[in-house]
Amino acid sequence: MADRRPLVEGIKEPNPPIDPVKAREFLDGARSKAGSGTTNASPTTPTVARSPLSTRIRNDFTAALKRASLERQLKGVEPHTLQDILEQAIEPWLKSNGYLS
Repeated sequence: MADRRPLVEGIKEPNPPIDPVKAREFLDGARSKAGSGTTNASPTTPTVARSPLSTRIRNDFTAALKRASLERQLKGVEPHTLQDILEQAIEPWLKSNGYLS
């Protein structure tokens, strides 16, 4: 069993100290690779703010969406994420019913 350390040991300065500039570059680099949070937009798609939405749909729709997403991802076809597929499917309905311009 490992020896226990006091809690204050965990908050002491690391040796060698961490350079804040390099730490910020590292964190910003990780964000740019992952996109901004949940955004999986293609390079030509403008970045838009997204908000969470939770809903329940039929099991057969879920299975078909997952299958479509995985097959499209393997083929390299956009959109391939569930989020992007759903947005693309919902947008025409919202426009045709006057909820989106």
